[in-house]
Amino acid sequence: MKSDASTTSGTLYIVATPIGNLDDLSPRAASVLGRVALIAAEDTRHSGRLLQHLGIQKPLLALHDHNERDRAAQVLGRLESGDDVALVSDAGTPLISDPGYILVRDARARGLRVSPIPGPCALVTGLSAAGLPTDRFLYAGFLPTKRGARRSELEALARETATLVFYESPHRILETVAEIRDVMGDERELVLGRELTKTFETFYAGAAADVCAALEQDPNGTRGEFVVMVAGAPRDTGESEAGEINTDQLLKLLLVELPVKKVAKIASELTGRPKNELYQRALALKPE
Repeated sequence: MKSDASTTSGTLYIVATPIGNLDDLSPRAASVLGRVALIAAEDTRHSGRLLQHLGIQKPLLALHDHNERDRAAQVLGRLESGDDVALVSDAGTPLISDPGYILVRDARARGLRVSPIPGPCALVTGLSAAGLPTDRFLYAGFLPTKRGARRSELEALARETATLVFYESPHRILETVAEIRDVMGDERELVLGRELTKTFETFYAGAAADVCAALEQDPNGTRGEFVVMVAGAPRDTGESEAGEINTDQLLKLLLVELPVKKVAKIASELTGRPKNELYQRALALKPE
């Protein structure tokens, strides 16, 4: 049920801002930023430079991961008093691996109007030019920073058939790509988008092993922000066509007599599928 508060209170605008090229800001977004009473920003210094570029002067309120719960009450108070407020992140669409979830949830719970102003989003920008299937994709944000947790998450996603999308920082990109190669196989198709929409925008595409090697050889390969896109695992229906090998059945038969590592090697030679991928599948099928 819609609350009467939405007709007497201000509107919370969720404003997408450029991920690099400032010309990507929409005229509507610029108009909203110019007329709201307050702008809640992830980093007021960063957003201040954007406003300066636009010739806009507005009060800025820092709202980030460490203070969102406290600042949300302040923003909600302004909205309930009738002020319009814009929420922006450092780059792209707020709430997509950026602050804002608590604020938007609480605003809706109070019956306040929340209006999205669409625009740039790094994951959509990367996918649009990656050449990977986009009918189904799974956005997993940033992978864990600790190696063990990161590897565990990749192993859990190795059988996912949808295209996988991650964000990654420059100082972890080499480790992450190497682990994708090790967990999902040398031949898993991988596309990296670096510095999207910026002057040195670069795409690395191909088999995971080749992309890993190209990144290591590029002197600029660890600079900038990355969108990591991984082709989904082949669909395994569990049914074998004439002349085809039922992979799960093969693994189960081999597991009766052989250790998992040997099973994965033999199955890889027979099916042509990545050994690491088959190793993970064999682990899942192995009887307790």
